[in-house]
Amino acid sequence: MKNTELIISSGLDSEDTEDRADTGPDVELRRLNFGEAQHGLRLDQALVELVPEFSRSYLQQLIDLDGVTINGKLIRKPSTRVKAADVATIELRPTPQSQAFKPEMMALNVAYEDEHLLVINKPAGLVVHPAPGNWSGTLLNGLLAYDAKAANLPRAGIVHRLDKDTSGLMVVARSRLVMDALIRLIAAREVSRQYVALAHRPWVGARTREVNAPMGRDPRNRLRMAVVDMSKNPGKLARTDIELLQNGDQGCLVRCTLHTGRTHQIRVHMAAINHPLVADELYGGTVAAGMHRQALHACRLAFTHPVTLMPMVFQAILPEDLEQALSQWGLAYNVN
Repeated sequence: MKNTELIISSGLDSEDTEDRADTGPDVELRRLNFGEAQHGLRLDQALVELVPEFSRSYLQQLIDLDGVTINGKLIRKPSTRVKAADVATIELRPTPQSQAFKPEMMALNVAYEDEHLLVINKPAGLVVHPAPGNWSGTLLNGLLAYDAKAANLPRAGIVHRLDKDTSGLMVVARSRLVMDALIRLIAAREVSRQYVALAHRPWVGARTREVNAPMGRDPRNRLRMAVVDMSKNPGKLARTDIELLQNGDQGCLVRCTLHTGRTHQIRVHMAAINHPLVADELYGGTVAAGMHRQALHACRLAFTHPVTLMPMVFQAILPEDLEQALSQWGLAYNVN
């Protein structure tokens, strides 16, 4: 029998700050089976043996925060002695310690920089913010190393997020004044965000389509988001404008413009209109054209600079994997 077992991980990456309340806390539940080696140990000592990637101090905080049960009973004392064959459930989640993020040197693709803000071209595979399973090596860690002042800002100045496997442009604040201003701009729909997506199935009908479809947690699978009937399930209004850029025999290349920033909004809306993104297996896509992550790239970002009031427009060329996927399907992307 395995000593540890993942039960559920509910850390959904958000494409925008608007949905932090929707997604709830980042939580990972694990079931732990104590064996002879742990018999008689203090609970915190036994936990360190079975989840050694976390410090004893962090695990003690989880116990204090009612995050550990043994045989279904809540345990609040780290000194509790465990027995062989006891079964514990541990709820891994952010604590004050885990939020004390550390700087980590990494190569950041900085598309623009001034004393007030940064525009980052994030590669696919880079997690934006620490969460269960990704407590280090995130963009936030890199920002803390890039700019010492980032430590003085909530989330190191990050005002919106991209999914781990979505590439493209993000704006990051370098002062609290600018951070607050950018958050207000996003809330007021005054930050323009456009994405390029490669989707399954040829496009049929008008070249442009407006998708107004409320979104919330999928009532059948809490790890996903879904289009919901708000008379029956919690949700929020969500709107995406979709424009066909090029059609092919196996799929289509589209440009998506966000008017709201719900979690996984483009992925859910594209699946809802029967065009799931290539390789987006969570929402009905399949690996194809050499893509092994959802074929989604934040290609354009535009906003008014909060300090200079100058219009700022940024465009990012397609990453190599998406460019090669288009080539395999006989498609091409014109950045203009």
